[in-house]
Amino acid sequence: MELILLLFIFVLAGFLGFELISKVPSQLHTPLMSGSNAISGITIVGALLATGLGEGESQLAVWIGLLALILASINVVGGYLVTDRMLAMFKGGKKKQ
Repeated sequence: MELILLLFIFVLAGFLGFELISKVPSQLHTPLMSGSNAISGITIVGALLATGLGEGESQLAVWIGLLALILASINVVGGYLVTDRMLAMFKGGKKKQ
């Protein structure tokens, strides 16, 4: 029963996330994505906890936690790279005198 509840929450979160992101205008997508890096940092902490807590109980929990850690890390690094590119667009080039 608990697995069904967790699966329901996961599907509901995925559906709501898709609906919210699809309604964001393209001009706001990059600034909002750079702000979500803090949320991905929290995801990394959760993945570390899941990996550490599942070590004595189940190898599956360790592998899922490791996968979550890798995916959240890719999300954080990619978000910061996109933010850096976005900020570089607003920096003026050096003018020759």
